[in-house]
Amino acid sequence: MGDEGLPNVFLVAGSSIMAQLTSFPQQDRIRVLAADNTSMNTQLLVETLGRDGQFNVASPVAKEAEILAVLKRERSHVALISARQGADSRGGFGLSREICSASPSTRIIMLLDSSERTPVIEAFRAGARGVFCRTESLKLLPKSIRCVHEGQIWANSTELQFLLESLAEPVPMKFLSASGDALLSAREIDVVRCVAEGLSNREIAQRLSLREHTVKNYLFRIFDKLGVSSRVEVVLYALGNHAAAAKSDDAAPSKKETTPATLPARMDLPVRVMRRN
Repeated sequence: MGDEGLPNVFLVAGSSIMAQLTSFPQQDRIRVLAADNTSMNTQLLVETLGRDGQFNVASPVAKEAEILAVLKRERSHVALISARQGADSRGGFGLSREICSASPSTRIIMLLDSSERTPVIEAFRAGARGVFCRTESLKLLPKSIRCVHEGQIWANSTELQFLLESLAEPVPMKFLSASGDALLSAREIDVVRCVAEGLSNREIAQRLSLREHTVKNYLFRIFDKLGVSSRVEVVLYALGNHAAAAKSDDAAPSKKETTPATLPARMDLPVRVMRRN
């Protein structure tokens, strides 16, 4: 494909197309770590970036623990992470989350095989500040590193459109058991969505064309199925924060210890939820 586009490996020519005449002072160089989809491709990528005088590139490592250790030791500014790690087509997304947790100051560029909607959105949700597709010109890779290092986002107009569309989508609510079985019925999920919007029992009844007493019965069953005891815990569960819901549930009286007189009042209290992205 020549030097204009990237196949599934990063090619290194005899004289690097990324080499620059100006060598930056050591203290001004951007510290970069690269983890491509295979050890060989990582080595090629490290050698290519190493020819550019504006970068200090860490020695190639393969295992996740080694990558995290190098990031901490070298205090890397930017990490180039392939979404595909070896045989795991999604391994880079999990690695990106680990990097964000272990080294929050490191900014991530996700290397993608294609600029399709799902991997682009997942990359940014995993903490990436930019995505670089292998079909892009290799000449743009140094620019993407500089932009992300300077606090900008690296994405083309189509990829940004994917992100904007995803923001307009409703938050998916998944209520599955450890074995993958559905915990709630479709109608119960409708009730949970209303709870997450902060609606009272009367407002839920009006929206879903139910009696208020029926809404209370739904909430009793939802509490029992999810193992929680308040509307707040239901919302935490709905937003995927099961651990926080469990912690909140531990701090509150158990359902068996709660008197019937207090549960309906609790279930009728609207809850407002503000999500921070």
